[in-house]
Amino acid sequence: MRYIYLLIVLCCFSCNNERTLFLPEIKNTEITEVLDVSPAYLFYDETQPDSILLNRKNLISTTNWLVNVDKRLTLEQAIPKIILMQNKKRNAKMHKNEAAKNYFTCNATSINTLGFIEFTNVYFISESSERLDSEKQTNEIILDIKSLNDISLFNSKSKSSTIKKSNLDQLVNVIHLLAESEGFTSATLRLNLKKSLTFQEYISVKSKLLELSSKNITVNKNEFIY
Repeated sequence: MRYIYLLIVLCCFSCNNERTLFLPEIKNTEITEVLDVSPAYLFYDETQPDSILLNRKNLISTTNWLVNVDKRLTLEQAIPKIILMQNKKRNAKMHKNEAAKNYFTCNATSINTLGFIEFTNVYFISESSERLDSEKQTNEIILDIKSLNDISLFNSKSKSSTIKKSNLDQLVNVIHLLAESEGFTSATLRLNLKKSLTFQEYISVKSKLLELSSKNITVNKNEFIY
């Protein structure tokens, strides 16, 4: 079934006015099959003033949504369109299916097929860096991500906390080390994401955080774009 669906998606990409959509790549995925779906596409289009073209005409609110985002788009370009789609489903008054989920479609390179990352309950929030820095919660680790090689981690409850630096490869280990050094028995991760990040970079971070083994560390469903 998943291989048939892969062919269908590729046909959709190639038959839609010959547009090409490059999916973000991940190494591994927990989800390789989603049934009862309808797709949306966010194309990278250099002919458009904002370099983005959204095709969501086939979305059915009662189905699982597969959101296919070109990996070259920035968060500044893609997130407003994604919020628009999320609100369409969340605000539906009729024909609503509470069990229907939303997924980003990815190319899972280790198994050479599609993989999916769920974002049903994620809320994207646009905030200034000053506002983000002022909101400090107990037992919260902030991940301030400017690029995959420029990630700052710190304990938000203490202004004197040492900021730890990381890159994507080291991120999971650094999170565990910071939680241990701060004496957290449980902690929440908050993502502060630079709006200039590409969608590939964003998905790489989301995929890496799926590797967190500790049940005492959870990821905040609110993701802040600045």
